Amino acid sequence: MTTHTDVSDAFDPISARLRDPNYRTWRAQVEASGGCAAPIHLTGSSRVLDRDGAVLIQREGDILAPCGNRRATVCPACSDRYAGDAFHLIRAGLAGDPTKRVPTTVTGKPRAFLTLTAPSFGPVHTRRTGPRAQILPCGCGEWHHPDDPRLGAPLDPDAYDYVGAVLWQAHAGALWHRFTIALRRALATALGIPVRAFRDHARLSYAKVAEYQRRGLVHFHAVLRLDGPDGPADPAPTGLTGDVLRDVVRLAARTATLTVTRPDGTPLVLGWGRQLDLRTITPAHATHLEDQDGEITDAALAGYIAKYATKGTGASETADRPIRDVDHVQYLDVSPHHARMIRTCWELGGLAQYEELGLRRWAHMLGFRGHFLTKSQRYSTTFGALRADRRTWRLVDDLAQLDRDTDDPNEIPLDLSTVTVINDWRLVQIGHHTYAERELAVAIAERNRQQRRTARMEAAR
Repeated sequence: MTTHTDVSDAFDPISARLRDPNYRTWRAQVEASGGCAAPIHLTGSSRVLDRDGAVLIQREGDILAPCGNRRATVCPACSDRYAGDAFHLIRAGLAGDPTKRVPTTVTGKPRAFLTLTAPSFGPVHTRRTGPRAQILPCGCGEWHHPDDPRLGAPLDPDAYDYVGAVLWQAHAGALWHRFTIALRRALATALGIPVRAFRDHARLSYAKVAEYQRRGLVHFHAVLRLDGPDGPADPAPTGLTGDVLRDVVRLAARTATLTVTRPDGTPLVLGWGRQLDLRTITPAHATHLEDQDGEITDAALAGYIAKYATKGTGASETADRPIRDVDHVQYLDVSPHHARMIRTCWELGGLAQYEELGLRRWAHMLGFRGHFLTKSQRYSTTFGALRADRRTWRLVDDLAQLDRDTDDPNEIPLDLSTVTVINDWRLVQIGHHTYAERELAVAIAERNRQQRRTARMEAAR
């Protein structure tokens, strides 16, 4: 006879999974992955050997590894981890961190926070404010609500330069490269030295993150810092001050251009938009982004940039995964404006002259094909180094537990330099088996996030 519980489970997959006999084993694996929403299923073994080849720790069987996706819409848990790494990477270059080989003296160097925007490709619906914070009417004559889906969309879609917008987006990374070249040239001129000698006198260090605007085009937020030729521990030349840095940034933003061709062969000059935001970074231990003078405080700037490193694009802007068939765009939960940008990417991607841009591959990104967070070589630590530190911490913790479990009081503590880790894992599949498992994993990740938030609030008291 079918019980009420059996019928309930048939209509509630989550309840059925919770009642499964091996749920505890599955949950332990998910918690070990941090609550990853799209884990990588691996099978195999891992061994930790001492210097004599004796096995200290051995694990075998099936495990779940985190997917590592930075997008919160794909995996909240891995996005949180990426945001945390981005925060420490940016923060180390702003305030210094000796454990990451960045001295605290970087706070006294010339620094600036820069935002570069895309140029206009046609009038769009906007929600502007006046000098007294009053809402100004849009070009369409209406006063838009902040959540109005028309914001960022063209006033006249037929007159909007979609081809120019997509080509600018596809070359945004190259345009940033041109900007840094122009910036180094201007800095060399300020020092009165040849451009080729700049690297022998100074170094431009930076970290930047891309953020999508409502109109579907990215703009770049960047932390700029001037170092000596050997990097963060080397003082900048006396001729390079914060005022000089801000002056040359404005000059480089105006002069950095890139010329490409339209489908009909006519030239298209790409440059930055007129809206340039440039602010001084001041050392502070505040939680707000700006101080009373409108300057950016380094204590909050790292978190601000890290947030946009994981934001990417949302459901209202574009797809989370590559487009395989342009006919499927009509089924995406995107605005008509962004759908047209996707189709423009697809059309241009079919032309031989734009083959190297891979526009069809990046159509779901509206043509943007760069990394969302990039940095110069000597700005601070790297994502790889942060992941390696995390792996080392786990290994040290496992070895410490092994020491605690040893009954011999004369046992010599294990030295990390004397052990060898051998991993032999094979891919089985990617993602949870069912929607219910994914929802439970997301709930575990949310619980972990709330616990971290509570711990930070208690530590701040």
